[in-house]
Amino acid sequence: MLLLPLGALHAQTRPAAGPPPTPGARAQPMPKSTPVELQHANELRGGVFEGVQIRKLIGSVAFKQQDVLLYCDSAYQYLERNEIEAFSNVRIVQSDTMTITGDHGYYNGNQRLARMTGNVVMRDPRMTLTTTALDYDLTRRTAFYTVGGHLVDPKNTLDSQQGFYDTNSKVFVFKRDVHLVSLDEQGEATDLRNDTLTFNTISKIAYFDGPTRIKSAQGDLYAEKGTYNTVTRVSNFAKKAKIDTPGYLLGGDVLVYDQVTLYGVATGHVSLISKKDNVVLRGDQGRYWRALGRTKIFGARPVVRTISGKDTLYLAADTLLSVETRLGRAVQRPILYAWPKVQIFRGKMQGRCDSLTYDRQDSIIYLNRDPVVWQARNQLTSDSMSLRFKRGQLERANLFANAFVIQEDTVKDYNQVKGRNMVAYFRRSQMARIDVLGNAESLYYTLAGDTVMSGLNKSVSATMTLRFANNKIKQLVWLTNPEASYFPVHEIKLENKELKGFKWRVNERPTRRVVLGKHFASDLRLRPKAKARPKVKSKTSPKARPKPKSSPRRSPTPPVAGNPPAAATPR
Repeated sequence: MLLLPLGALHAQTRPAAGPPPTPGARAQPMPKSTPVELQHANELRGGVFEGVQIRKLIGSVAFKQQDVLLYCDSAYQYLERNEIEAFSNVRIVQSDTMTITGDHGYYNGNQRLARMTGNVVMRDPRMTLTTTALDYDLTRRTAFYTVGGHLVDPKNTLDSQQGFYDTNSKVFVFKRDVHLVSLDEQGEATDLRNDTLTFNTISKIAYFDGPTRIKSAQGDLYAEKGTYNTVTRVSNFAKKAKIDTPGYLLGGDVLVYDQVTLYGVATGHVSLISKKDNVVLRGDQGRYWRALGRTKIFGARPVVRTISGKDTLYLAADTLLSVETRLGRAVQRPILYAWPKVQIFRGKMQGRCDSLTYDRQDSIIYLNRDPVVWQARNQLTSDSMSLRFKRGQLERANLFANAFVIQEDTVKDYNQVKGRNMVAYFRRSQMARIDVLGNAESLYYTLAGDTVMSGLNKSVSATMTLRFANNKIKQLVWLTNPEASYFPVHEIKLENKELKGFKWRVNERPTRRVVLGKHFASDLRLRPKAKARPKVKSKTSPKARPKPKSSPRRSPTPPVAGNPPAAATPR
């Protein structure tokens, strides 16, 4: 009589319905069921329990069905149902390539389904998987677990709460709390975490769809869709891709990054954010050299935005090159290069040139090849130029070779200063002083009030200093060998109204909208709108209103022809 200490087979030992096969998996036809054959047992007992014919097998038990072998220390064999319940040292082998071991097993010979529980280990030539419960379809050659699993191959370890493995395609699908650790040739680890990951155990490529973070010694990567090759260590991100380092953040719609060569290519809404000095670069395409600390952005007029104090500087060009700290170097001066067709916009200051260098550490911008800078009503030109900023405000401009400054006055005439070199000083975004160094010439108009021109001053000197108040010439001082002339209005001739080289280029002055382009179009909407003043109804008719009294401002005292003005006595 057969004794069954465990009673009838419990429902929980039967395999649950498995997840759908992975995309592309071959759905093999279900073969005609064959009986599971007993190959060996040290002791065999038989009988009928509750109308079911059962064999109890003890000691070195072995079964076979087609390409499947099952080994255990003891088992119950249900002959009519073609099922086996195995105990202790359970092992299933299929085609000599895949092995599953565990403490307790259940096998359905008609459906060719196996369920293993306890200390479950699944091995094939490419990987080892451990879990506490595993279901395996021997016809489709697919396995899955839902209670947490740990996969190991020579270079990778992977953990997840759920997993599905297709032994035909050698593809794993992991879900919930996925954690992949990959080692390179030098033993450095790359850590990947997300909630859904597909891993090909042949190509060693991980495919992910959803928020994914990859951490390594060279920086952190983030994306919401893409692939990661654990052999070549190349990441191919397709959605919201980012490279995050202690100093900056590089992102784009699509990002390909090689962790071996430390080289990346980004396309679509590319941005580089410097965390230390609040500088943002945006464009359509980017190249990144991590070892050199360089990022090149181009395509669709990339733009730089840097915020300092209350003012924001925008800089656009066809190509931007940012140089940051190199690997292994503690200190690196951050520099930005821009070329060609550079445009600048910052409050009342605008500029353009062919190429530019921005020393972000010292807040100095160097403009090369035909630079032009407009500041309020002033235009500055020279062969090359440098702009120094202090606390976010333009403090000084150095004009090198063929320096020329033009100021438009309130009656649309043009005050002019030229010389070999110049230094222009600014205070609160207004012109404060100009030092002309070599071959100095000046031409400025005197006004009666702000609306009537009264005369024209022309002067020549080796060196010259002009002082301003409210963006108007207040004082002119000649320092060496001065010559000065004054022309009243009726004596001013057309040829006397311009110094040689005069060119008013206001039509080239870039607007805020043009400089910001599409990359910072959202900033255009952030400008505070001026509040409309409420209309106040007056009982007095417009004709009866008294006219406001005003006293005209005095212009510099007109000089006598051939002599300097009283306010500008030569030193």
